[in-house]
Amino acid sequence: MDFAFSDEERAFDAEVAQFLADEHTREEAAEVFAPHREADAQLADTSARKAFLRRLAERGWLGMSWPREYGGADQAGMYEYLLNERLARAGAPLIGKGVGIIGKTLIRHGSEELRRRFLPAILAGTIDFALGYSEPDAGSDLASLSLRARRAPGGWRLDGQKRFSTSAHFADWYWVAARTDPDAPKHEGITLFLIPLSAPGLTVLEQKTMGDERTNEVFFDDVFVPDDAVVGEVDNGWRYVTEAIDYERFTIYTVGMLESKMERILAWARTATVHGRPAYEDPAVRAGIAELATDLEAARMLTLRVIDTASRGEVPSTEASMCKLTLTRLHQKMADWMLDRCGPTVVLRSGDPGAQDHGFWEHSYRFTVLETIGGGASEIQKNILARRALGLPVR
Repeated sequence: MDFAFSDEERAFDAEVAQFLADEHTREEAAEVFAPHREADAQLADTSARKAFLRRLAERGWLGMSWPREYGGADQAGMYEYLLNERLARAGAPLIGKGVGIIGKTLIRHGSEELRRRFLPAILAGTIDFALGYSEPDAGSDLASLSLRARRAPGGWRLDGQKRFSTSAHFADWYWVAARTDPDAPKHEGITLFLIPLSAPGLTVLEQKTMGDERTNEVFFDDVFVPDDAVVGEVDNGWRYVTEAIDYERFTIYTVGMLESKMERILAWARTATVHGRPAYEDPAVRAGIAELATDLEAARMLTLRVIDTASRGEVPSTEASMCKLTLTRLHQKMADWMLDRCGPTVVLRSGDPGAQDHGFWEHSYRFTVLETIGGGASEIQKNILARRALGLPVR
């Protein structure tokens, strides 16, 4: 596999860098570029961030890898990789669930009506989605979901609950997995729906996390969904959900934020002291930074393997699991390493007097726990790799 960038790809990367430099001069730049928000920075959850996403769309940078027949540019996935990594390093909203999860799944499995309805809006950056997978008794074991969808004239009636739906308080549409056949084996009888979050009977309640991120619980009380809102075939939703989650694992988790954290670690080593000497002269510090840099390079290579697989029209299943597992564990490792070395001021929170790096690492320590759970917990990634990559039996 050749990971060298072509002249065209390097030119595009430079174009994105210049675009972001220009964007930093805008009055709302402090709101748009927010690396301190960790992975939550990917969301276009304010008017300024939504406008930023529309400016990406105006440049034709949303859906670049989609087929031309669906409004894309048929470009290699490397261009989306370069764009997303630049956005992540800057703490800007990423290209979004719409492009990387919903859009790609609709292209593969959606009806022509759903494609006509949603794909143009995704490419224009005028629509946002929340994912409705996890439930109180169905998280890592997602196939145990029990949100019930009952047949009704012209569609379905949904009753039950979802949780950890991060974007539900500002998104337009809800990408929901529900059980349409309660008597089928748990990996069958599941159907995928697209539901407006303004639908009668939907209630969205705030759910706080230890990382200060807002996610949500969503309650369904006899919510009607028409037949034309079904994605793909009825009762075949588990296939679409697992594909969409594979897309999620490499669309949302990027190397860019890790690179930004590495720069913070290097800045600390240049300015801090250990035993009265510059930190960068300490052998243990140098060895630790070398290990983190090696891990970062491995994470970058795993990400490129995912892009390579996706660019060949394949669903990057095992590749996405390796990437997600490695990236999220490295986020934790960096936070742990800094808390071990920076002294007591590193556990002070943002706004506390004397907080190390304005409380960045204290918040990172709390938030990175969440990253190992979202999109499938680390244990689930290990099971996927054991079963799909190594052919091992999994209990």
